[in-house]
Amino acid sequence: MKSLRLTLTVALILITVAAMSIAGTAADTQKSQSDGQKSFDKMKALAGEWEGSVTLDPPETDMKMDKPVHISLRVTSRGNALVHEMQEAGTPLDPTKFDHPLTMIYLDGDRLTLIHYCDAGNRPRMTAKAPADSKKVEFEFLDLSGGNEQGHMYHAVFTAVDVNHHIEDWTYRMPGDKPMHAHMELTRKQ
Repeated sequence: MKSLRLTLTVALILITVAAMSIAGTAADTQKSQSDGQKSFDKMKALAGEWEGSVTLDPPETDMKMDKPVHISLRVTSRGNALVHEMQEAGTPLDPTKFDHPLTMIYLDGDRLTLIHYCDAGNRPRMTAKAPADSKKVEFEFLDLSGGNEQGHMYHAVFTAVDVNHHIEDWTYRMPGDKPMHAHMELTRKQ
């Protein structure tokens, strides 16, 4: 009887230690999630269709901002990439007549990376800064592929306001490095 009691006690201790070890490993995995992965998870939470207003600073007389913008954010490639498509709301998907820039956001190791396939014909690459704000993901310029005659995207910030609203701020470097800032206040389409 004593040996059965001892065997059961040892088994119970081993089960308890194993359970605590598994719980500790799960907690360590959550703690060790990279800043890039945390930011990517925030970005993927924005998946959906969005519309809203655009304001430019400085204002450009050539560019009319009287129509809303439509943004589509779609998780693809088994969760490994986020596609961001931008166009004037209500226009057909005809790249020969309308601007329709595309941006890919993905993890490159532990670093969240953005490549913007611009209407200017180039591809700026940006990387996310370490998150200072739990609602923002900020991308800084890394390098550029393609020509720079018409300028290029230089900076992007995505701010989650709530589940149905987010803000996008994009900075474009015009020729001569003159910055142009586009601010979009977006509402999720139901």
